[in-house]
Amino acid sequence: MKRAVWLPNWIGDAVMATPALRLLRDRFPDNELIGIYRVPNDDVLAGSDLLDGMILDQSSSKFSWKQKTAFLRKLRAERFDEIILMTNSLRTAAVARLAGIPKRIGFQRDGRGWLLTDRLQPKSRTVPNPVLDEYLRLARYACGINESDTSPDTPAIELQTTPEDEESWNEFASRFQLSEGAYLCLNSGGAFGAAKLWPLEHFVELAKRIAGEMELPIVMLCGPAEQELAREFTKQADHPLIHSLAEESISVGLSKATVKHSRLMITTDSGPRHFAAAFNVPVVTLFGPTHIAWSETNYVNAIHLQQSVDCGPCQKRTCPFGHHRCMQELSVDTVYEKTCQLLSQLSGNQERVA
Repeated sequence: MKRAVWLPNWIGDAVMATPALRLLRDRFPDNELIGIYRVPNDDVLAGSDLLDGMILDQSSSKFSWKQKTAFLRKLRAERFDEIILMTNSLRTAAVARLAGIPKRIGFQRDGRGWLLTDRLQPKSRTVPNPVLDEYLRLARYACGINESDTSPDTPAIELQTTPEDEESWNEFASRFQLSEGAYLCLNSGGAFGAAKLWPLEHFVELAKRIAGEMELPIVMLCGPAEQELAREFTKQADHPLIHSLAEESISVGLSKATVKHSRLMITTDSGPRHFAAAFNVPVVTLFGPTHIAWSETNYVNAIHLQQSVDCGPCQKRTCPFGHHRCMQELSVDTVYEKTCQLLSQLSGNQERVA
């Protein structure tokens, strides 16, 4: 059996798809499993054994007709027996059919049911439910597990780093005298939209307080879109223990390694927040316009913070009222207090184990 999985588009969703990929890998160890991906999710999954190969998705509007045609020919040449569509678009279902893949498993929505051979009824888009569970539903179906069967254990979120990722982190850590498990990681990003962002001045105040009162170094993650924000963060913080990745050769791999070796992560509700759970790093997540349930992973070493406002969670990319109260009113004091609580709790657990 040669099976393809059309992976989710976003970083966080790709991480939340790893339990489903693990289920497929463990149930069919001798089958070939190929992922169809959008950049940078090849880097997100790099280093793991979940997939035997990856094919770049060139079916979207940003690719030329020549590239789209070559991509379709590539899928046909692979002669897949089955494809699991974790994406919900009409486009990906149509491409899977045009590629001649005989078994096409996906959710029946947005008029694409006729393009699928095996149709699952999706859960409501208006009632928040974990995306991770939906990916698992698809994998369980492909494995022949009945939805009413609760016996199979749910695999955990997982990621790996590559030797190159570790080398990049070691060089960065050596330059700033960072030790494993002896610094905190911040993440201010939010590709979803500006509404997810916690104010920069809040991050600066929090970092200075942690560095001053806990005497712990801070490292701010950043992708290409957050590079200038990270530079402004370190400039405003102006503290010898506060750093960022802004001047590094930015990569998903370096971000993964930076989270992996940290003591704790404080982050907005963006993709890299799931790196923490994948590497068993405690995490405090700051939610604004998004409902917590959509991205719930049931990770035990996590604290979710969300300011109660009468207009949210609204699921909007930008605040429709312009006041952005859901993030503006989430105070530094609250985040600092919960960070101390989580660190203390974990320290107490370690002492009991010892």
